[in-house]
Amino acid sequence: MSSLFNVPRTVRLLAMMGVSLMLAACATGPDLDPTNGIYDPYETQNRKVHDLNRDLDRAIVRPAARAYGAVLPDEVENIVSNFATNLDQPGVLVNSLLQGDLRGSGISLTRFVMNSTIGIGGLIDAATELGLPQHDTDFGETLYVWGSDEGPYVELLLLGPSTARDAAGRAVDFFTNPLGYALDAPEKYYGTIAGGASALGTRDRFASTIDGVLYESADSYAQSRLIYLQNRRFKLGQDTANTAADPYEDPYDDPYAN
Repeated sequence: MSSLFNVPRTVRLLAMMGVSLMLAACATGPDLDPTNGIYDPYETQNRKVHDLNRDLDRAIVRPAARAYGAVLPDEVENIVSNFATNLDQPGVLVNSLLQGDLRGSGISLTRFVMNSTIGIGGLIDAATELGLPQHDTDFGETLYVWGSDEGPYVELLLLGPSTARDAAGRAVDFFTNPLGYALDAPEKYYGTIAGGASALGTRDRFASTIDGVLYESADSYAQSRLIYLQNRRFKLGQDTANTAADPYEDPYDDPYAN
């Protein structure tokens, strides 16, 4: 059993990538058209996870986000967010290279170098202030570029809305950031801690919108699912016409009322 932990990290990463590819491939089927409606064969189980996520949000996440926003000034929250985003850039660089996106990989590398130096370790987003645009991607998008289908919609515990492809991508993203291999403990965990704190700041910043979807909509599960799929497909450049919502429609209407 101990030999498992002696396997080089790169080998484990390649194994994880292989498993993710197999999971993404197995998630597809001949009847799946990710640009034509919503594919949710696991809705019963997904709704149970959604209810649990909403309970956790009500009991833990929302109060923690409110406290985080109340204690820290906006300037400090921005510093934490900048720090977390900068530590993610090496992983963004890797995914950009895997996608064959040389421009994106160049932007990620330049942003990381600039923000880690003149940006004082990423505390200041100097790259954006100097006109270099933000660049973000993940292994879910890499799988999309490689031709993997979206797969069924899934809701993940604590992580929320996703798809089979993006869920597999999330698993690999934990291992694709080179900083995780270059740094020792506890420094290697700084990005995870900063990312969690940044997520609390985002939850507090968009509290009214998130609360509206989770606690005021007629069907918070269906609303969350629609918003996630629309945003994700738009980011990937997919056709969202078949799932696009009417801009004049009440976002809290029951989507099954028709």
